[in-house]
Amino acid sequence: MASAPAEKSACVFCNIVNKLDDTELLFEDDQVCVFRDIKPASKFHVLTVPKRHIEDCKSLVSSDKELVQHMLTVAQDILQKNNLSLQDARLGYHWPPFRSVKHLHLHTIAPESDMGFIGRLIFRKDSYWFVSPEYVESRL
Repeated sequence: MASAPAEKSACVFCNIVNKLDDTELLFEDDQVCVFRDIKPASKFHVLTVPKRHIEDCKSLVSSDKELVQHMLTVAQDILQKNNLSLQDARLGYHWPPFRSVKHLHLHTIAPESDMGFIGRLIFRKDSYWFVSPEYVESRL
């Protein structure tokens, strides 16, 4: 028996994940998908999003540790496949309540050295509002 097609959600990222939107996916597997940020902070700015709806970093539980590790691996792989340096990249999550979409997403921004003032502020390393993948993983 075929499953019913997914219906539009109030969550824009769920709509992208369920292909109810015409957003180009740069990568997809059974756990995550990757697509471009609509307001890029540098030449390359993508989001790695779990297919399962998770509201944010604070909603993660210890059983999500493998997913968080996988999200980071996918993000690092996509940098490499695009010939971008991990050393000149910024990866992280917005820490609640400082997020615009209530669906967990890992930002991958490169080159970090090309980020403008506003981008550096919004995606400020280890700030109250933007945290590293390692910090998120350490809380699980």
